Amino acid sequence: MNEKKADILAVAKAARVSPSTVSRSFNHPDLVKPSTRKRIDRAVRRLGYIRNRAAQTIHGIRSGTIGLIVPTIDQAIFAELIQSFSDAVEETGFTILLASHGYSLDREYALTRKMLEHRVDGIALIGLDHATDTYELLAQQNTPALLLWNYAEDAPLPCVGSDNYRAGHLIGTHVASLGHRHIAAVFPPLHGNDRAAQRLQGLTDGLRAHGGDPEILQRETPYSVADAKQAVAELMAAPRRPTAIVCGNDVLAWGALHALARLDISVPGDVTVTGIGDFHGSQDFEPALTTVRIPARAIGARAAETITEMITGDTPAQSLALPPELIIRATSAMAPT
Repeated sequence: MNEKKADILAVAKAARVSPSTVSRSFNHPDLVKPSTRKRIDRAVRRLGYIRNRAAQTIHGIRSGTIGLIVPTIDQAIFAELIQSFSDAVEETGFTILLASHGYSLDREYALTRKMLEHRVDGIALIGLDHATDTYELLAQQNTPALLLWNYAEDAPLPCVGSDNYRAGHLIGTHVASLGHRHIAAVFPPLHGNDRAAQRLQGLTDGLRAHGGDPEILQRETPYSVADAKQAVAELMAAPRRPTAIVCGNDVLAWGALHALARLDISVPGDVTVTGIGDFHGSQDFEPALTTVRIPARAIGARAAETITEMITGDTPAQSLALPPELIIRATSAMAPT
């Protein structure tokens, strides 16, 4: 027969404090002596006590959770962002409830509903492109909501992110300045992905503004090293090879470098390769990857700070732009003559 679950009264008795002190230790730990918090923590661990968040919400106390909905957790694309956001949120006493919608805005709407049913205190979404129903739902529930990763002055909600159009423009200008006129743009599918669409538009404008009328061959491929390898192998099998392969993110660029190495094609002697993101490991490739740094850790940390302030009401919500930075390494060079 199962034993009765420990409640706050049992914790208070084991720690030799009042129930209100136990509650204060959870909700306002800065108001409780460290030695007392240690006694309470030992009692909580020994008894296996779990707070009833639902009951707290009914009585007007915050749930202590922030929902974070991302397109994918299957690749390194958002790993740094998620980690820094989670770390910074935890420092303020909140925890995150994480979900992935697989680049489906309809699924994102359903996940937003589920998180609201769990009474999260706030919700953070990736990008600026979301279903109208999602925006309306957040407004109807009056839930603090923040957009991450992208920045735009006219965003429908407060946003903390970088300018993805600018990121694409930076790499386009760089490649054009090296004299490349026959370029392959290897990008993820654009549907439901405003980050990729903005980067591609910026790339195209940057190439055309600084390179006359270049030939741009666009190839869509999933976020996968293996798929990128296949796409680049097909590109290089064409009668006329591109002299530069510009990838919509570093994961695709890694695949391109692997494919070119297998084909014994010199980088950057025969082909320039660039990415966007500056993911962990990009500088360690041989040769090191030229890319545009999206400050993922800084975005995650500042976003966490912003949404917790929105929830606690400490300051009005303000959008914040963290600029991308061109990082020139060893995979880009002048176009072969």
